[in-house]
Amino acid sequence: MAGPGSTGGQIGPGALAGGARSKVAPSVDFDHSCSDSVEYLTLNFGPFETVHRWRRLPPCDEFVGARRSKHTVVAYKDAIYVFGGDNGKTMLNDLLRFDVKDCSWCRAFTTGTPPAPRYHHSAVVYGSSMFVFGGYTGDIYSNSNLKNKNDLFEYKFATGQWTEWKIEGRLPVARSAHGATVYSDKLWIFAGYDGNARLNDMWTIGLQDRELTCWEEVAQSGEIPPSCCNFPVAVCRDKMFVFSGQSGAKITNNLFQFEFKDKTWTRIPTEHLLRGSPPPPQRRYGHTMVAFDRHLYVFGGAADNTLPNELHCYDVDFQTWEVVQPSSDSEVGGAEVPERACASEEVPTLPFEERGGFKKSRDVFGLDFGTTSAKQPAQPASELPSGRLFHAAAVISDAMYIFGGTVDNNIRSGEMYRFQFSCYPKCTLHEDYGRLWESRQFCDVEFVLGEKEECVQGHVAIVTARSRWLRRKITQARERLAQKLEQEAASVPREAPGVTAGGTRPPLLHVAIREAEARPFEVLMQFLYTDKIKYPRKGHVEDVLLIMDVYKLALSFQLCRLEQLCRQYIEASVDLQNVLVVCESAARLQLSQLKEHCLNFVVKESHFNQVIMMKEFERLSSPLIVEIVRRKQQPPPRTPSDQPVDIGTSLIQDMKAYLEGAGAEFCDITLLLDGHPRPAHKAILAARSSYFEAMFRSFMPEDGQVNISIGEMVPSRQAFESMLRYIYYGEVNMPPEDSLYLFAAPYYYGFYNNRLQAYCKQNLEMNVTVQNVLQILEAADKTQALDMKRHCLHIIVHQFTKVSKLPTLRSLSQQLLLDIIDSLASHISDKQCAELGADI
Repeated sequence: MAGPGSTGGQIGPGALAGGARSKVAPSVDFDHSCSDSVEYLTLNFGPFETVHRWRRLPPCDEFVGARRSKHTVVAYKDAIYVFGGDNGKTMLNDLLRFDVKDCSWCRAFTTGTPPAPRYHHSAVVYGSSMFVFGGYTGDIYSNSNLKNKNDLFEYKFATGQWTEWKIEGRLPVARSAHGATVYSDKLWIFAGYDGNARLNDMWTIGLQDRELTCWEEVAQSGEIPPSCCNFPVAVCRDKMFVFSGQSGAKITNNLFQFEFKDKTWTRIPTEHLLRGSPPPPQRRYGHTMVAFDRHLYVFGGAADNTLPNELHCYDVDFQTWEVVQPSSDSEVGGAEVPERACASEEVPTLPFEERGGFKKSRDVFGLDFGTTSAKQPAQPASELPSGRLFHAAAVISDAMYIFGGTVDNNIRSGEMYRFQFSCYPKCTLHEDYGRLWESRQFCDVEFVLGEKEECVQGHVAIVTARSRWLRRKITQARERLAQKLEQEAASVPREAPGVTAGGTRPPLLHVAIREAEARPFEVLMQFLYTDKIKYPRKGHVEDVLLIMDVYKLALSFQLCRLEQLCRQYIEASVDLQNVLVVCESAARLQLSQLKEHCLNFVVKESHFNQVIMMKEFERLSSPLIVEIVRRKQQPPPRTPSDQPVDIGTSLIQDMKAYLEGAGAEFCDITLLLDGHPRPAHKAILAARSSYFEAMFRSFMPEDGQVNISIGEMVPSRQAFESMLRYIYYGEVNMPPEDSLYLFAAPYYYGFYNNRLQAYCKQNLEMNVTVQNVLQILEAADKTQALDMKRHCLHIIVHQFTKVSKLPTLRSLSQQLLLDIIDSLASHISDKQCAELGADI
């Protein structure tokens, strides 16, 4: 059986890209126009910016513009434009320009009448113009003529012309500290402060033709955020997101999303976030949030009397938060920061560090927010920005720029910082395994459930990797089947293992589980494949009871991670309408923790009288009624637990252990690499590779063996193991020489995106060193990656005194040694040759 790709398996020669560019993780598209249908490898050997690196850029000099806060920044082409704000004494209306290529500041050219000095306004870019709306104006030094505005100004970048738009008809109420964005040729304004109260209304205006446009109030529906101000908005995946902000007693750390098409708000749930996993950021105000790719990035603000400087990241697709760890070179002379692990989607959180420094903060409305402690890096020489609020942020290309803000002791900042995003394609591991579960292809086990003996099919490899309890059940069923076949062997000839006559698949292995019903078991199986469950409608009694049955199974099967997910969903879903039903069910199923939660909910002062007046209360069992009354009369003492929460193992951790030996007894396919066998699992290979899926569906080899190659090239054993790690659990860390072999693997094996390819390209461009250059030279020669081979020879020539001492030099082939000698002869003079000879 040949490997994928019929002709031309080598990586084609690529042109060395010239010049310096800061693209850290370039997107790589499959080039189907090539004659041999293979992606050509084009490399750029730097210089590069490190992923997740903070860099302090030149600050704004006072003679260009004042330090400030409560201003706005927008990005246009290769420049950042700063407008307005205050310097602590006066409001500003100057327009500054920062060139991100030259890292230089200047005053932007302007003509016409600019907006009056203001702060807490909004600014957006549409086409080749910047639009400024609203804000707070007046003399803050004398505290006179202070008022909110609802005017709209346009600044044309090409001409520097300021123009005020005079709009007829209804206007939004004058406001400041609101949110604004552009979508579908319109400016959208949400919430803010009108001088007396916080708002949560929404207005929109078309920006295509100022002569024909007018303001329109948006009829919002759904879970509308509370009235708020000093919050950011960002648009991602055609939705607008709002996070936290000042909303009085209702202030929360909720994230809301707004659907532009149907004008509907939704609160993003957090019930799926495991205890012990990264939580959402603290509630805060005066922070920034920007969108890049599928992520939202939240930085700074005042959070419960602190000024944190952690960068929080929200994945819109996976609905998870994390604290982004800055790269180790983000700090100069400071405490060492551990490098970000980029092997999988799971990233450990960066711990908060309390630091000294205090400030008194008063917002624009004169409300006192008390003493605020700033969170600072460990050493003063750090390039990480300190905690701050009322700063502003914008995105250019693949980097975020943060300017200004209020830092310690009410000091305004003139600093500019740059943060390098990661642009790698997302990991599809969970989606791929989820697709396998939904399709039910290649199932080799059938679970017979409950008294009704309902059947649910699955895959031995996935189930045995995730659940020890189910693994024991499957092992016992296999042993019983083996004994049965031995008994029948005398009368019925046995077929070869893995197939039956005519190449048909063996019958399903049957595993009886009497303690499980089909519906909750299917939810459990979905979790085994994806590490998550699709939550039903929150609060609906029948759906809550379903998850309670799943919770009971999770306890029986010792699935700590699923147990937590279920309990968090149920606790978040308990309300006055369903609490008694849930409590009674928890008592019946002997789910003590859920029962405790329900009892505590019932006896709350605000709940008790309403609950006992319900008809459902009258129908409760006598012991439960007695327990509720006693709980109300004499609440048990609270005993807070300091025990760490066991969140169990993740899909990535389980599949890693499975590849490393835990799944050896369940292998059902043999991969042959240059004649060397490597046992593997069909279901896992099919889930992650469309090539293997097609093979196992239509062309399954009868001997259960598959030869491995990438086109006409056979990868090294080390590179092949790196590819298996990627297939099984999404690992992308590998030596650079492996990346040369595997660059074309995503195309040939039909991986569902080019994540591995992007990592291989990045790895090759950034990680060629004197220590590994000879190994990469060998791999480049074998794969015919000519630009990489030239790059390696270039390094060898210029570092020959070091390379000549490497023991691997003597193991190179004769042809490669001749190539090195030829390169030396071409690049150095007779005098340098004599000096080299003397050194050696």
